[in-house]
Amino acid sequence: MMLNYRAALALAAMTLWPLAATAADYDPPIVVEEAPEYVPVEVGSGWYLRGDIGYALSTSAGSASYRTFTAPSTYGSASFDSEDLDGEFTFGGGVGYRFTDYFRGDVTVDGFRADFSGTTSSTTPCGGPVGTTCRSEDSAEMSAISIMANAYADLGTYVGFTPYVGAGVGYSYVSWSDLDSTNYCVDGGVACPVAPPTTDTRGGAKDWRFTYALMAGVAYDLSQNLKVDLGYKYRRIDGGDMFGWNATDSAAGARGIQGKDGGLDQHEIKVGLRYEIW
Repeated sequence: MMLNYRAALALAAMTLWPLAATAADYDPPIVVEEAPEYVPVEVGSGWYLRGDIGYALSTSAGSASYRTFTAPSTYGSASFDSEDLDGEFTFGGGVGYRFTDYFRGDVTVDGFRADFSGTTSSTTPCGGPVGTTCRSEDSAEMSAISIMANAYADLGTYVGFTPYVGAGVGYSYVSWSDLDSTNYCVDGGVACPVAPPTTDTRGGAKDWRFTYALMAGVAYDLSQNLKVDLGYKYRRIDGGDMFGWNATDSAAGARGIQGKDGGLDQHEIKVGLRYEIW
């Protein structure tokens, strides 16, 4: 019985010995996790440059008004009988960033200039005797430079065409030149003398004004990075100072600003290029 037990142990030892030897020689593999692939960040991706030129379909100065002065300290109010603001070309440029396929924003600087003409009338004589009245023809130039922050919604691209809508807010630096007036005597209870009209000048004013704009248009892909942009823009500039007093009124004691415009409204068509930096 003991002999059989020893034989069984010997047989078991012979069976397990190769396994034990193999286990002793086993060297488990070293698993190294792969580092994530490095993808360089495209610093310029999403940024674009833009440049535009445009034509002002209409530009208006609202209802321009002015103060009158009677020495020593009496002020009144009046408005132009007629007024017109004739603006033509506009220009601009800026830098922007595309956040998604449907949303982008940019900062732009753009501007325009326009010619103002108007007429006024007064019961006070100018260059004539008591009983006559006065009519003036007035002219000036103005310019505006707008700094705007704009946001746009692109409405999808169809065979290269991308319609969009947008809006912007900012400030405009409005600069009026001197207002030159030619004053004509108008017959009243008595006749005007035969004499040339008189002239005077009122110094122009300059100030910063709040501005907003609404835009719509369509862009077309000329290439992967270059787009041509055709759009409409409405710009509204708040009213502000327009001109001061002439030398005669200033010498008589008039102070402050005499004329103010009622705000500038402009409708324009623009064409430009947008270059995306990749």
